[in-house]
Amino acid sequence: MEIKDIIKELRESTGMNRKEFCEYFGIPYRTVTEWERGTRKMPDYVFRLLAYRIKMENFAGKEEVDGE
Repeated sequence: MEIKDIIKELRESTGMNRKEFCEYFGIPYRTVTEWERGTRKMPDYVFRLLAYRIKMENFAGKEEVDGE
């Protein structure tokens, strides 16, 4: 699996679409789009930080986050 697919899978695991994800984490929309297309490389430390934050905030899907 390529890193672009892993990044997209990470975003989808939050239950957010790209726009919501960008707004929530404060990342420009175009940056995330380019990461997911593979035209730009996400720094490894950014991936680790996002993955950690998603895990710590217990994203189990958009429905559960909205229900809180």
